[in-house]
Amino acid sequence: MEKYMMRALELARLAYDEGEVPVGAVVVKKTTGEIVGEGRNMREGAKNALAHAEILAIDAACKRLGGWRLPECAIYVTLEPCPMCCGAIINSRIDDVIFGAYDPKSGSAVSVQRMFDLPYNYRPALTGGVMEEECSAILSDFFRDLRLRRKGNSGE
Repeated sequence: MEKYMMRALELARLAYDEGEVPVGAVVVKKTTGEIVGEGRNMREGAKNALAHAEILAIDAACKRLGGWRLPECAIYVTLEPCPMCCGAIINSRIDDVIFGAYDPKSGSAVSVQRMFDLPYNYRPALTGGVMEEECSAILSDFFRDLRLRRKGNSGE
């Protein structure tokens, strides 16, 4: 598990360096252990509300595997998925969702709501808190730096 979460963290660091909220995701084909899709948050640069790490990773995996269903796949993401990303995970039929940091404001796997427990036609297995400390730290650092930049630009 940690191997894949480490790669998701690398992607989150790339997002951080680009001024994006640092979230990274990888889709792994469980039968081979191969990463078949990667994504990092790109909403600001792409000027697109849909450019979440999970959405981009799922899109890449679908293209790579040649279909919209992703059976025998797991997604590793540094932050608990939001409602949109939970919906994409359900619709792509990903087997397992593994995330790092909990999101008390938007997390829709556990924190705000439990979308995977609702009576949809598909329910992935869920594991939260994997490398939680590392995943939380990069987010805390990003928002601390953002506040400092904003404070520096306010003329104080």
